[in-house]
Amino acid sequence: MPRLKAHLHGGDIYGAARELNRDPAEILDFSASINPLGPSPRVWKAITESRHLLSHYPDPDCWDLRQALATFWHVDSDQIVVGNGSTELIEALSRALGIHRLLVVQPTFAEYAAAMRRAGGQATALYTSRRDQHAMPIDRLCRVMETGRNNGRSIDGIVLCHPNSPTGQACSTDDVARLGGIARRRGLWLVIDEAFADYCPERSILPHAASWSHVIVLRSMTKFYALPGLRVGYAVATPTVVRRLRRQLPPWSVSVMGQVAAVAALNDASHARKSLQFMVRERERLKQLLATLPGCSVLPTHANYFLMELPRGRHARDMTEQLRNEGLLVRDCSSVPGCSARSIRLAVRSQQDNDQLIASLSRLLHRPVS
Repeated sequence: MPRLKAHLHGGDIYGAARELNRDPAEILDFSASINPLGPSPRVWKAITESRHLLSHYPDPDCWDLRQALATFWHVDSDQIVVGNGSTELIEALSRALGIHRLLVVQPTFAEYAAAMRRAGGQATALYTSRRDQHAMPIDRLCRVMETGRNNGRSIDGIVLCHPNSPTGQACSTDDVARLGGIARRRGLWLVIDEAFADYCPERSILPHAASWSHVIVLRSMTKFYALPGLRVGYAVATPTVVRRLRRQLPPWSVSVMGQVAAVAALNDASHARKSLQFMVRERERLKQLLATLPGCSVLPTHANYFLMELPRGRHARDMTEQLRNEGLLVRDCSSVPGCSARSIRLAVRSQQDNDQLIASLSRLLHRPVS
């Protein structure tokens, strides 16, 4: 059996700090798309007040967190399963649901196909078009789902990143409902990953999809709630699907502090509003600044990052390396299927950080290509 390649993800400030002989705190990480305002102040208070729980095992049922999520989404708690980040749930889906042939809309998050291959299954791709700004090809996707075949190969599951990473594109709720209807009628599994949907809540299909058979919605506490180090994600589906997923998860996979912090974050509506308002303003400001860079093209986005193509003659690998040497990490997307060799992804950070990124990009782009 061929060895699977390791997939590089953003957020490795530790490797960069070792390589550059810097403190991790000195690294500006634009490769991971985390809320620039950080966690809710309630999170720090809750963690401090829960120190005594460190001498106990975590609640294997994540009871308090599931109750908080059920209240938040107006669903039953038995429709929610919590995992050690949404990646643990992605890993468990194929085993829980018997998915062997997954359709992936590229370019997208590498772990969907990687998890499928690790489970011994296969992943086939449907590509978006650069001419259409990588908009989700809903009509084509509907036709593939109706036939149950993609490029002559049968499929039994589809995954949709919504909004998509790294493109930032999102579907309308009506389009997602179309896909959900076909999935239920044709008996196909539809997985909708809404890890970044907190930044475009009007396009989320929760809580409506919670009762749809054959549809699973993934959510993450990593991005909007700024808890990447605590690894908390969850899935919302019918109780039957949730039970099947839970049987595939190891016990105690979600830490005590992860559960405590997630509950506190969910209960701080004020911080959530402030975070969304900040992102709307700063995302637009950064978009305008990126548009001034010579020869670069920037996709519109519904998330907290931009996919940008560098000028012709430039390579994403070289640019990310030059920025890395200055302590700025950006995501090299040149190896992502469906992206070009000039594609990089940039997270929206604080105004000061974003200004520093623009200054570095501008200076490097004005250098002659060696």
